[in-house]
Order: sequence, then structure tokens, then C-alpha cells
Amino acid sequence: MAEAVQESGLGKVKYVVAVASGKGGVGKSTTAVNLALALKDQDLAIGILDADIYGPSLAKMLGVDDSRQPKVVNGNAFVPIEAHGLHSMSMAYLTTDATPMVWRGPMAGSALVQMMTQTLWGELDVLIVDMPPGTGDIQLTLSQKAQVSGAVIVTTPQDIALLDARKGIEMFRKVSIPVLGVVENMGLHICSDCGHTESIFGEGGGESIAEEYQTTLLGSLPLDKRIREEGDNGKPIVAAEPEGTIAGHYRTIATGLMAALAQTSVAAPTITVED
Repeated sequence: MAEAVQESGLGKVKYVVAVASGKGGVGKSTTAVNLALALKDQDLAIGILDADIYGPSLAKMLGVDDSRQPKVVNGNAFVPIEAHGLHSMSMAYLTTDATPMVWRGPMAGSALVQMMTQTLWGELDVLIVDMPPGTGDIQLTLSQKAQVSGAVIVTTPQDIALLDARKGIEMFRKVSIPVLGVVENMGLHICSDCGHTESIFGEGGGESIAEEYQTTLLGSLPLDKRIREEGDNGKPIVAAEPEGTIAGHYRTIATGLMAALAQTSVAAPTITVED
């Protein structure tokens, strides 16, 4: 009965943070989930919204069973699914693998708005929004329909990823959403047999792009197969090995993010269209 009188939407969410990348394959969703868990470990109330309408991965990474669906109250309000202490919502909870979203952009944008505004998020310190790659309809919809506190850009050190990361940063600048920092993923590989370290995707890219755009390098994450394995198993590395070195990297990023949020004044975003 208590759920039925709750107010849906983002009204009681203190900060909305978009975790984004200019291109796919850089570990953005894995970073978003582990960052959310690292924030939760700071005794914060954390939600996570999977904004990738076409390729949702949140259910898999959080270990939520395919058959589980969010409870609906008041006829149209979703109760977020709790997993590893996070309040979560994803299109994966509302569809199956056999029903891909063959939608045009406006329909995907409408689905995102519904998940944001019709979910009983309650009182949250931070809502992490795991964005799809690119700079398209979903990104613009989020900037128009939510008061986004800031964005975190995920990239790898390689040049081609940095090119797309720049596009992501420029896009957020155009819609007046501050970039809170950069996370460099797959920065250094450490051989599990001999301990040899190697920068497979290059080095220094995250730091250079943070300097270029006068933002912060929140942290650099190693290329480690355990991050992928634990995510595939439905128990992200921060939950699987909370005292491990990798979890420590995510906690450092979480601390830096909260410090950046504390220094950022939130203004209503506007869209600037240039000829």
C-alpha cells in the first residue's frame, strides 16, 4: 500500500549523472554499473537507469532474471527492481531477447521519458544514467526532459576512441550539461602469469583529453578479464571483490565524482542550434 502513494519521477533525486561515450565498445556500461555500486558503498542511495533502448545490458550485468518484471502501481508507475542494493530500471525488464526494439528515434525517446518519469525512484542521492553510445536522439531527449547535473565521459586511450570522446564532450557542452570528468578504461594490462604491464590501447589519452577540455581525469581502469567475467556473471567486480584493487579504482572515481558534483551549480539545460 505504501508504494501506491509514492510519487513517480525525478522530483526527489538529488543528482542525475549521465555516463556516456562517443562510441561503443569502451566499457561504458560496465563503468556505469561499477561506479553506481562504488557510490552505494559510500552509504548513498543510488539508482541506475539503462537508457540504451535498443541494446539494454543492465539486467545481465546485475544478474536480474529474464522473467523478472517491475511491479506496476497506480496503473502506470513502475517500482524499480533492486539488485545489489541499486534501484534499477531498464527496457530489458519490459521486453525479451526475442523482441528487439525496432523503433524510430522518437519512439525510443518516448520510452526513455516513460522510464524516467513513471518510475518510483523515491529519494536518491544520485541517479546514474547509462547512455547509449553516440550523440543522437536519446542524448537530446535526456537533456530536454531531465535536469542533468553532469556527465562522465568513458574512453579508452586509443586515438580513435578519443576522437569520439571529443564529440561526446562537445555535444554535452552544446546542451549546457557540464562534463564532470573523464574515465579512462582499459588503460593498462597486467599479465596474470608474469606481472608484465603493457599499454595495449596506448597511454595518456584520458589525461590529455581531460586537460584539453579543462575537466578532471577521475581515474584510469586496467584491462582485466575479471571485470568482464564478473559482469557477465551478474555480479559486477565492485560487488564480487569489494576489497580488491579494481574496486578501489572505482571507489576513487566515485569520490572524485561526488567532489565534482558538489562544486557544480545545476542550471536548466538549453538546446543551442547553430546554422
